[in-house]
Amino acid sequence: MAGDEARGPRGQRRRGGGGGGGGAARVRPRAWCCSFAGAPDSPDLRPLPPSAAAAASPAAGRKLPPKSPSAPSFHGSPTSSRLAGLGGLIDPRRILSPGRVSPIDPDGAVPPPLPLPLPAPPAAPAAATEDAAAVVPAEQPAAVPALASVSVAPLVAVREEGPGAGGGALDLRLLLRGRDRRCVHMELDSRVLCGCSAFFATMAPGVDAVVGGGGKRIEVDGVENLDAFRAAVELMYEPDPMRWLAAAGVSHAIDVLEVCSSIVFNRGIKSCLAYIEAVPWSENEEEKLKNLFARLTFDEEISQDILARLRPHSWKSSDDLTVQLIQSVTSSTKNGARKDMQSLVNGLLSKSSVYQKDSSGLNKESLYQICYSCLESLVDLFEEAIESTDHTGQAVILRGSRPLIERVSSQTENLNWLLDILVNNDMAEEFVELWAKHERLIRMHEQASPMIRYELSRISACVFIVLGKGKVQCCGDIRSLLFQAWFSTMLLDFGWLQRCSKGLDIRSLEENLGRGLLTLPLRQQQSLFEEWFQFYATKGAECPNLIRAFQARCGGTYSF
Repeated sequence: MAGDEARGPRGQRRRGGGGGGGGAARVRPRAWCCSFAGAPDSPDLRPLPPSAAAAASPAAGRKLPPKSPSAPSFHGSPTSSRLAGLGGLIDPRRILSPGRVSPIDPDGAVPPPLPLPLPAPPAAPAAATEDAAAVVPAEQPAAVPALASVSVAPLVAVREEGPGAGGGALDLRLLLRGRDRRCVHMELDSRVLCGCSAFFATMAPGVDAVVGGGGKRIEVDGVENLDAFRAAVELMYEPDPMRWLAAAGVSHAIDVLEVCSSIVFNRGIKSCLAYIEAVPWSENEEEKLKNLFARLTFDEEISQDILARLRPHSWKSSDDLTVQLIQSVTSSTKNGARKDMQSLVNGLLSKSSVYQKDSSGLNKESLYQICYSCLESLVDLFEEAIESTDHTGQAVILRGSRPLIERVSSQTENLNWLLDILVNNDMAEEFVELWAKHERLIRMHEQASPMIRYELSRISACVFIVLGKGKVQCCGDIRSLLFQAWFSTMLLDFGWLQRCSKGLDIRSLEENLGRGLLTLPLRQQQSLFEEWFQFYATKGAECPNLIRAFQARCGGTYSF
């Protein structure tokens, strides 16, 4: 066709051409856009393919057909990656200027429309979401007697029979409904299901109904743990249950064990117990097992191995074990190992620990036997230190395998740690009395070197702190005796405690020393404050600061 062909009121195209052998002069198409300029150079403006050029030649001699209404509309500015794979459905001459109003329609043959996607099949109406699961049938196991008894509310099960296709392996439909309104739909082999579980054996129709070709359906409503119930049913068809449980984990195996006991699935109970007994447990998993065994009763023959780990009847009580651990800590000769073991025992004795504790608490007599032993060791060490002191007052540090100062420090830390244990268990009143009446150590303090004797003041400092905090309630006579015996030594060794605190909170010591002093009779308070005042005037910063406690009683209470 040699003439021009109108393409619309806004734009024109002109084509001229010769025969098939000559080149056809082509004018670049123009479109109406906001800039009224020619089409910009773009990677998408590629030459027409030969087939399109031949169709646009005058030999074609026909008008372009109208646009097919079924052809989908593409995005106005596709990228090269989006054009890939469309197979020439978009004309390469299409103007992709961002300011265009409408693209120029291709003047070649219109490609066939893309196939429309098939409509999705209508979903069956259901009250809740259902997860379909088909389980591969396995060999029917032999039935065994019940291995567990449970005292929980029974599940609500409904059995239905209706016309269905008989003869298939999956001849039973099981519908599980959880309390959270979720549902699970399973198609199963009724022979395996009924052969494994006595619960389902009573619910499924008999053999005569199966031969007659009736369809079978069981609904179980009110399931507490829907995932565990489904896993217990799948375990019936699993050829290697131990491998399956190993992949599920201990926590999930405990849930499956509970379901197996409720549906009387004895083979599943044995498999779960065998797997749980063979693997280590975390603290939460152990608590979960204890709660389960408190609610369920399993056959002792198959659960005795787990019960041996949960309830060690033939072993010593937890009280005796704790006392033995404390004894081992106090007799340790390695400082690093002793501190690690102290942290371990503190964790066992803490109230937040998950480990089972005796309701009567620790044995008080056993703990004080350890305290007496540590005090005797401390007395022996001070006797050794006094004998080793030369005329200049300096102690011989080394004797034996360990330095003397290190051994004294170890016993001091042991006694302070035992005091913390006694305070946490409300047993520390006797320790305060024992320390207040220990005359041998009081006399040895006067004879020992300052670098040794200040270890005794570290024990006195801990006693004064717990007394000032009110964690120990002693009678007035014991408090008076304590300050009369150890207050003066505290004033002498306070400078050493400041330089070698070894974890002691000096500010807490000053504050609680003053509080404890205020619990004494007024005459004894006045006497001790006078002693402190004279010592503070000469020593200054090497004396505990009891000014606040002194001011609390100076408002006309004392008579000077």
